[in-house]
Amino acid sequence: MTAIHFAAASTDQARAARDRLVARYGDAPPDAAEVVVALGGDGLMLETIHRLLDHALPVYGMNCGSVGFLMNDFSENDLPARIARAHSNDLHPLRMHAVTATGAVEEALAFNEVSLLRQLRQAAKIRISIDGKMRLPELICDGVLISTPAGSTAYNLSAHGPIVPLSANLLPLTPISAFRPRRWRGALLPTSSEILFEILEPEKRPVAAVADFSEVRRVVSVAASEDRSVCAQILSDPDRALSERIIREQFTV
Repeated sequence: MTAIHFAAASTDQARAARDRLVARYGDAPPDAAEVVVALGGDGLMLETIHRLLDHALPVYGMNCGSVGFLMNDFSENDLPARIARAHSNDLHPLRMHAVTATGAVEEALAFNEVSLLRQLRQAAKIRISIDGKMRLPELICDGVLISTPAGSTAYNLSAHGPIVPLSANLLPLTPISAFRPRRWRGALLPTSSEILFEILEPEKRPVAAVADFSEVRRVVSVAASEDRSVCAQILSDPDRALSERIIREQFTV
């Protein structure tokens, strides 16, 4: 039988599902497991990917939450067979390199997006450079984000950014409530791009940077780029292929 490690969200529904599945299939420690089954929503899926990244285990999610875009339908039956039939999706994260006002340097990975957000009532002022060339001298906004293709249906979509298929090799760059230039709606960048955000007037207009779950406050610059040396595997049922769900989301009304 496939050695499975179970991870569950903190909700009663997810914990009860985990207890039933563990009683039926056992629960291997991460070091001895062949696959991780994550029970919850998309937040739990991301948390599990980050927590167990060093174990290089594929993650099969089952929805015990609300939206569950990255998850498969929940069922207790034939779990090893479902895992064996599942399709693998390789996800490469963005690596965030943030420098704070004190000169401290923080790094973090983001499988969804790296976002910059104003901390106080003042709008942020941000300069954007791509591959060493300044592209936007001053963006006045609530924030700005750079998303992975897998994350393009998350915060990026809520900020009116474009959905990007997994195979497109593109990163959406999307402003959050842009004030000036008001007509700028963002850009699509090659996955090879090196993006640099520089905070203008950082004392008056402090900005926080967030990579999935990691937040760094009062940043003065943030660099982000895809790190292809890091890979997470998400497993999808054949009738719920992640690439198909991303395409289908573009036609949801």
